[in-house]
Order: sequence, then C-alpha cells, then structure tokens
Amino acid sequence: MTIDEMIGGILDREGGFVDHPSDPGGATMFGITQAVARANGYTGPMRSLPKATAIEIYRREYIEKPGFLAVAEIDPLVAEELIDSGVNAGPQRARLWFQQALNVLNRRQKDYADIAEDGKIGPRSIAAFQALRRRRGEAKARQLMLKTLNGLQFMHYFGLAKGGTKFEDFMIGWMDSRIGGLA
Repeated sequence: MTIDEMIGGILDREGGFVDHPSDPGGATMFGITQAVARANGYTGPMRSLPKATAIEIYRREYIEKPGFLAVAEIDPLVAEELIDSGVNAGPQRARLWFQQALNVLNRRQKDYADIAEDGKIGPRSIAAFQALRRRRGEAKARQLMLKTLNGLQFMHYFGLAKGGTKFEDFMIGWMDSRIGGLA
C-alpha cells in the first residue's frame, strides 16, 4: 500500500463537507478542520477546500511531520492505522499510542527495552518496532500492533462519549469506521 492509497482511503472515509453541531472541530472538508486548513494557508470557505489541498495537508501534517513515513517503510498497514487515527484523534495522540503499544508488547523489556512515551517517533521507536517484528514475526507483530492501537483508540472514544456527552453522537460511526475498520 502506498502513501497515496492511504490518503485516498482517508478521503473516502472522511467524505466531503460536514459541519456537525456536536463536533468541536467545526466545519470540515475531506476531514480537514478549518483550524488545520487555516494553519496551512487555506483562506477560502471550507466547503470549497480543493481536494489537492487536502491531500497536501494530509501528507505534510498527518504523515511526514508525525514521523509515520518511517513506519510506512516497515509496515504500511500499521502506518495506515496510525495515520487514520491521527486524522481522527490527532497525530500526537496516535504517536503516543504507537509508543505505548510498543512498551506493553515487549514482555516487561524481555524482548526489547522500553522507549520514552513522548509522542516523538524517532530512531528508538522505530528500533523497538523492528525488534517486535524480529521477535514475533512480521504478521504477528502487525496483528498485535493493530489490536493494541485499536484498543487504545476505542478507550479514547469511550472516554469522550461516556456519560451522555455530545460525543455519543459519533460513537457508532467511530466503531463502524475507526475501530478495526481498516484492512
């Protein structure tokens, strides 16, 4: 799977213009919030955000800056999950989930040393991911990472929605499209 295919999948899942009253992100187009669009130089109405601009923003803000290109070189499916999670819950949160997953999957440091959970995907995070893959095999490491990342993402959404908050409006959609919704 290529980066362009990942972005295409995000565009398909996010759809076009949305301005749901329960969404604190406000008006979005292709899943890009107005705040993110403005921070990236777009000044027009959100309903008119060009698809090409959305693709550039996704590449820069949700793939390159968070360090997910390095993950994509190793395992595109894990990278796709991280990128998609970053789009929906924020890239910083997705980076942190990746590090937390690596730390709970190392069998109390028997397989590889813990890494800092600082939300920065650098050489140590990548080395830990490679160590997990060597220890468990590529397919099993992928499965473990995807299950753990989905569990962390679910807990995030559950925390937002519990107690009848406005986020409950989105829980079924999150469950259908975000939790275990990717290949």
